[in-house]
This record gives sequence, C-alpha cells and structure tokens, in this order.
Amino acid sequence: MAEKSSSVTFEGIMRDLKARKFLPIYILMGEESYYIDRIADYIAQTVLKPEERDFNQDIVFGADVKPAQIIDMARQYPMMSSHRVVIVKESQSLRGTDVLEAYFRKPAPSTILVFCHKNGNIDRRKRIMTLAQSVGVVFESKKSKPSELPAFITNYLKARQAAIDPKSAYMIADHVGSDMNRLVSELDKVLISLPENNRRVTPEIVEREVGVSKDFNVFELRDAVINKNVFKANQIMKYFDSNPKSGSPYTAIPLLFNFFQNLMLAYYAPNRNNPQALAQFLGLKSAWAVKDYITGMKNFTGVKTMKIISKFREVDARSKGLDNASTSVGDLAKELLFFILH
Repeated sequence: MAEKSSSVTFEGIMRDLKARKFLPIYILMGEESYYIDRIADYIAQTVLKPEERDFNQDIVFGADVKPAQIIDMARQYPMMSSHRVVIVKESQSLRGTDVLEAYFRKPAPSTILVFCHKNGNIDRRKRIMTLAQSVGVVFESKKSKPSELPAFITNYLKARQAAIDPKSAYMIADHVGSDMNRLVSELDKVLISLPENNRRVTPEIVEREVGVSKDFNVFELRDAVINKNVFKANQIMKYFDSNPKSGSPYTAIPLLFNFFQNLMLAYYAPNRNNPQALAQFLGLKSAWAVKDYITGMKNFTGVKTMKIISKFREVDARSKGLDNASTSVGDLAKELLFFILH
C-alpha cells in the first residue's frame, strides 16, 4: 500500500498510480468531470492486466447498485492477481452511503475502490469522508480558471510532442472556454491535423481546425490596445458584435488587467530600458513578452495606467451589480476599452 501524499492533486495522484503506489479508497468528486474520468480510466486500464479483469474488476453505476453490494464486491479476494478494482461511476446517485463506514474503517488491502462523484462535492463533514481521507484519497476536481487554460494547452500539446505559440494558445482558450472535455477534444483534432515533420500549432491552424479567426480574437484585441491601435480595436469589437459565438470584448478583461497590472510594476523597475532586466523584474518566463511592456510604457503614462487599473476595479464591481442597474457586461467592456484608448 502506498504512503499518503500530503497534497492531493491530479498530478500527484497520477504520479503515484504510474509508480503503482495504490491506496484502498479513492473518492473523486467535483464540478470538472475531465480529471475524474482521467483518474478512473487510468485505474481501469492499467492496474490489472487484460486477462485479469474478467474476475477482478467491477465497474458499476451508482443508480444501479446499493452500498452493501459495493462492500461485497470490495471484500472479495483477487483471483490470480494481486489486486481487485471496483469503480463506482456516477456515485452521486448512490443512496445510503453511511453503510460504507464499516468498510472504510477497515478496507481490504488488495482492493482499489473508486467513487466518481460528479457535478458537485460530498460534504467533507460526513464521517465517511473523514474515514476516506485517513486511509485513501479524497480529490476535488475543480473547474479551471480561464487564466490557467493557456498553460494547460501548452503542456497538453508538449506531452504529445507538439508546440504552440502563446497567441494560438490564447485563441483556443478564449474560444473553447473551461469545458475541459471539449477543450481536449479540440486539441486532439488539432494534433491529428499536424504533419509529422512540423508539429507546431500556429494561428492559421487554429483558425482552420478550431474555427476561431486569427485576426479577430481577444489576443489581437490585447495587441491593438497595447499599441493604441484604435481602428483595429474597434474592428475587433464590431466583429464580436456581428459574431457573438466568436467571443466577446468582456473575455479580454482578465488578459488586459494582467497586462496593465504588470505595466504599473514596470515603471518601478530599476533598469526598465534593458529588456532582459525588465523581463527578470516582471518575472516573465521569456524575454519575448517584454516588448509589450516597453511598447506599453511608450503609449501609456504611469498616471494613466493607475487610472486604467482603477477603471478595471470599477467595471468589475459594476459587472456584479454594484451601482449598475442595466448596463450589460458587454457594454461595460466597451466602456472600459474606450477609456483605455482615449
């Protein structure tokens, strides 16, 4: 049996599973089904050899089984194998789970019992949760934040021997959003389209395979704002108005806020005219990104940058209903962009 990890993360669980460090109970729960399915599928496909699964692996659904039946399956000894695997899918439909307490106090060491609880969390104050945490894994699969998606896209493609530039990653993230199953499906579609001799994802490939314009997207809007290209920014906003499924100026707000927040810091850099020194001061992973901040300091004064950050906070509050009776979030975004550019 594996020793318990101090922090329960998807990466940590997968690392232990790949090292064949198994625990007797896994409760996988949360709003994001992608990570729940990844863990459960990996256990189902790799713990046992194909010839061992008929007698030693049970996959059931919460609506079709009772807790007492799950306990019976979990207590069986493995046949011609070192482990048994019992996976309960859609376990949020399971009723009378308090019956599981007795098993959780003393689980069978040769059984890996997995519960896939989707579309929400189990109350951690329940006794079975305390018991599960003491002997196994309780993992909460959270929805990814929009700001985390470009890094996920980059790492997903890198693991499959493909590369992507930041603009293309932002284009996909903004267009697809935080539905991880759909996002991975789109990335797999992009991967299939890549030739073996050039596995680099470009804006042109994203436009063709994902269906998002390489010229009218939030990354291009950010670039137009940084360069104070009023005409291009207005073009993009009109495109969003005419093609609502393609995006919205409002989705660019986190991207823009992050830029102006860093731009304010750039004014305090001890050697802001040196690109390498400025990149290091801002904590940028690569020096290529520093050119935007050099351009930004030419186009926006420190005072204007402070006013823009204040405007971001105002728009954020109004988008949540504070001092705002009727202005839509789309119109708030347009108001913000007008303030930035003029």
